[in-house]
Amino acid sequence: MGIFDKLFGKKQQQESLEQGLQKTREGFFSKITKAIAGKSTVDTEVLDNLEDALVSADVGIETTVKIIERIEKRVAKDKYLNTSELNRILREEVRSILVSAPEDSSYIDYALPTGHKPHIILVVGVNGVGKTTTIGKLAHNFSKAGKSVLLGAADTFRAAAVDQLTIWSERTNVPIVKKDMGSDPAAVAFDTVNSGIARNVDVILIDTAGRLHNKAHLMEELSKIKRVIQKVVPDAPHEVMLVLDGSTGQNALEQARHFTAATDVTALTITKLDGTAKGGVVLAIANQFNIPVKFIGVGEKAEDLLVFDKEAFVESIFGEGIQAG
Repeated sequence: MGIFDKLFGKKQQQESLEQGLQKTREGFFSKITKAIAGKSTVDTEVLDNLEDALVSADVGIETTVKIIERIEKRVAKDKYLNTSELNRILREEVRSILVSAPEDSSYIDYALPTGHKPHIILVVGVNGVGKTTTIGKLAHNFSKAGKSVLLGAADTFRAAAVDQLTIWSERTNVPIVKKDMGSDPAAVAFDTVNSGIARNVDVILIDTAGRLHNKAHLMEELSKIKRVIQKVVPDAPHEVMLVLDGSTGQNALEQARHFTAATDVTALTITKLDGTAKGGVVLAIANQFNIPVKFIGVGEKAEDLLVFDKEAFVESIFGEGIQAG
């Protein structure tokens, strides 16, 4: 039994995942079950119905086409493919789409990547997706896993963001670096990194402004933050983590397009999956941007921010599998 088992409870984590994805699982597979009802073989009608089911589950058109084309090739190869095999085939295709993080950059058991200290994560995302809350939950979970954490409140354009992060700082007993509203975000980030080094912390989480109305300004701001912290730690930030609200479905894809165009996003956190049947958007995002999902939010509690495990995700989405009609 590892530290994660003792601190977080593997069984509890799996239960949180399955409960959090219940709406997606039920919505996703009720549609797919209807798509193959009464059919004994995978024919053109089944594929058309399956395509409609995947699109309506927010898997996205591009990803859906990719899955359908792969299944069509398998149908062409085996003329008598049974619908009972569709569950296994879909599992394989979904699993292949999800991007695995390299082992040296993953957060398995909330362990940090090795080779440097502190590990600096720049967190980006639009207002309202749960970005600041996600940072607070990350601080809680990293602390629970025995890591020392420092928060940087560089979203200085919203007093609420600084106040919210301060509450998480107090709640998790994690120190925070902040300045007055309207202060230069890069200056906050610079001071945070310097303070983190002085405190010899393990991980630094820096919040940033979540505005998309001017992509050029966003790019300029994030580039400036990177430049100033690289004066202190040349290879920082070690992660640029984009937080997306899974309940917004295709709108999350649009946000991902904006942010990946504005900065070099290296990791994703997808929140609010427990309140939606649109969990299929995880597949669309992974397929289109080829960026690993590191964390997913499946509940209100800090422990419901889970390290993403694609095998567990696939099993939770598929549940008991599709029953052929």
